[in-house]
Formats: sequence, C-alpha cells, structure tokens
Amino acid sequence: RFVMTLKEKCAVLEDRIKRLQEIGLSLSTEDDINVIFELIMEEAKNITNADGRTLYMISDDGQTMKFEILRNDSMKTVMGGTSGTDIPFPPMQLFNEDGTENHSSIVAYSANTGKTVNIKDAYKEKGFDFTGAKNFDKSTGYRTKSVLSVPLKNHENDIVGVMQLINATDSKSGKVVSFSDDMQQQNESLASQGAVALTNKRLVAELKSLFESFIQLIATAIDKKSPYTGGHCERVPEI
Repeated sequence: RFVMTLKEKCAVLEDRIKRLQEIGLSLSTEDDINVIFELIMEEAKNITNADGRTLYMISDDGQTMKFEILRNDSMKTVMGGTSGTDIPFPPMQLFNEDGTENHSSIVAYSANTGKTVNIKDAYKEKGFDFTGAKNFDKSTGYRTKSVLSVPLKNHENDIVGVMQLINATDSKSGKVVSFSDDMQQQNESLASQGAVALTNKRLVAELKSLFESFIQLIATAIDKKSPYTGGHCERVPEI
C-alpha cells in the first residue's frame, strides 16, 4: 500500500509540474493582457478548486488596486477580463487617510508587505477586517470561509497585483476546506509566473511606444530640414 501511495504522490507531483510548465508557456506566448489574467485565475482554480477568485492589479501611481477579474462559481458571477462585463466596485485603497499602509484589508496587506495570507475561517479571524465580506454574505446568503491572498511578484521582486481565492472546495464531498500548504506554494509559483509575464508584456509595449516615438521624432526633424521629403517621412512611420 505504501508503494502505491508513493506512486500516486509522484504521479500527482509530475502532473502539477507539467501543468505549471504548460501555463508558463501559455503566459509567455499570449499577447492579450485580459487572457493572461484569465489564464492565471483558471489555473488557480485547477490547483485549489476555489469557489471565488479575484485578481487585482496595482495602479501606475501605486496608490490603489483595480479589480481585473471577478469569478464566483456558486453565485454564477463572471466579471472582468474578456467577459465584457465591467466590475462595478471601486479600486482598493492601499493607504489610509493619514498616509500609512492599509493593513486591515487582506489584499492590501499582501500588496504592501509582499506576504501571502492563508486564513481558515474569515469569521474567526481577528487580524483583518472582513466587514465587507460579511455584509456581502448577509445580503446574498453566501458564506465566506477559507481565504488565500497571494501577491504577484515579478523577477525584480516588485508587487504588480494580488490574487485572492475564496472557499477551497473538496472535489469529492463538496465541502469548503482550508487552503493547504501545498496549494499555497503552488499558487505562489503561479503568481510569480503571472507577474513576470505581465511585466514582460508591459516592457515590450513600452519599448514599442518608445521606438515609434523615436521614428516620429526623426521624421519630424527631416521634414523641418527638407520640405521635399516631408510627405515621404510622414508616410514611412505609418507603414
């Protein structure tokens, strides 16, 4: 029996490694940012079977986090990404009114500290403010229990966003369970891959923009020097 169990564990580990390699390849080759967001969250669901999944991205000024993906299977909620449905919630504030870091919100805490937060039961947790989740539960009949908040760190250790998963579910019993250490580690790896992919896409887009601006600058300079070639130089950048 021990040998069979060991084989099963090896097979599971091999499958997980294969999936991480596949998702890494998909993330590196995909150009659509919204599709990249969805790839990250879909793989997070495969790892944890989480009922709720939310992805936040930090704004350029570093003051807030915008909702990018919002999914909840039991509530049949599909917002953000390629769904075409806007997420109506305001951005998450990363700082308090006095300028101090917001550590009361679990996702803001992860964004500000770069730490993963794994909570077994939100209703019993004393370290964070779950008032919003409890109010949502009260109005909808939902029950937020296990919560996992994972920061997206790129290759330079910069935080670009946060992935929050709610209510890991046992595939056999259908009961809500805690996020295991194994689930946490796999999601941290996934989040890192996603952060690197997103950072690379942004850098490529910035380089393209810089290159086009440089071409336009050269064309303008030549145009001013010689009006005879001006029309030609304006058409070349467009081509």
